[in-house]
Amino acid sequence: MREVVFAIPGNLDTPTGGYRYDKRVIEELPKLGWRVEHLPLSGEFPSPSDAALAETAKVFSHIPPDALVMVDGLALGAIPSATLKSLNAKLVALCHHPLAFETGLTSDRIDYLHRTEREALSRSVATIATSRSTAELLAREFNVANADITVAEPGTDPSARAKGDAIPPRILSVGAITRRKGHDTLAIALSKIRDLEWEWRIAGSTDRDPVAMQALERGIAEGKIGQRTALLGPLDDAGLEQEYSRASLFVLPSHFEGYGMAFTEALARGLPVVAGSGGALVETVPKAAGVFVAPGNFGELALVLRRLLTTPAELERRADAAWEYAKGLPRWTDTAKRIADALERASAKAAA
Repeated sequence: MREVVFAIPGNLDTPTGGYRYDKRVIEELPKLGWRVEHLPLSGEFPSPSDAALAETAKVFSHIPPDALVMVDGLALGAIPSATLKSLNAKLVALCHHPLAFETGLTSDRIDYLHRTEREALSRSVATIATSRSTAELLAREFNVANADITVAEPGTDPSARAKGDAIPPRILSVGAITRRKGHDTLAIALSKIRDLEWEWRIAGSTDRDPVAMQALERGIAEGKIGQRTALLGPLDDAGLEQEYSRASLFVLPSHFEGYGMAFTEALARGLPVVAGSGGALVETVPKAAGVFVAPGNFGELALVLRRLLTTPAELERRADAAWEYAKGLPRWTDTAKRIADALERASAKAAA
């Protein structure tokens, strides 16, 4: 059986799209003849301390030179070249989205991450991107050769269609509360349509970004929508399934997404989608099922939500389109097959 070391920062059970992707890849690759050794890295990434970088260098230095090492981009993009030199093995980069494109970073931080990620990618024998949009971004902004990039979109499990039977209609947002996700924009937009019947339910970690959480709480309080908003925190699979099942509409006006797994999971349940137009979402969500708004534009978002909530025919039409589109979404076996093929090519290239 072929072997790959998969280096991932933090807790693999963290309920985010990136970690869920990594976890499923670890589960699926052995079915294709690949033994995966999960190598935990510091949970401080993508903002590691000097001590965390020193520990990373020590861990990397113990990996045999003939090994194949796939490093998750949450860590790889923030590892300076001085630390990465301790890794003599064959490096494969897995990029969910470039770290420099996170919302709310200072210009100095953006420049630093742009530089470290470019240097790390230049050392990789192969790069795996989780969307075509991210692949294009890596080629354009980080000088990665198109021939070296494999696109392995996240898989989607078959799911039951949402009933959407909650009264009042439920607006569902799934994602950790960070500045990039745009929850604060949605709070302001919903405050503009208080005359309509709706309930907003938010599933996702509340402790990842204190600035974003404060902005959301301020928007909820100032918009007087607290009694109609439920902060659910991170949910397990059963909890998420229940939320998707009762929802009428999935809304998350992200500033940027490298793919957007929560969006395809909503589509897989036949939910209409309202999304931000940043990053890969215009490819992830079909126009027949989704409406796109400019990131940060709460006025435009409020108008879209008012139209959808007061036009049942359009909501039903978009729900039908989502359900039909979801039938063609890739499964996790497809994702793993593309990664396995990329690993095979990386091994061959490194041996040549």
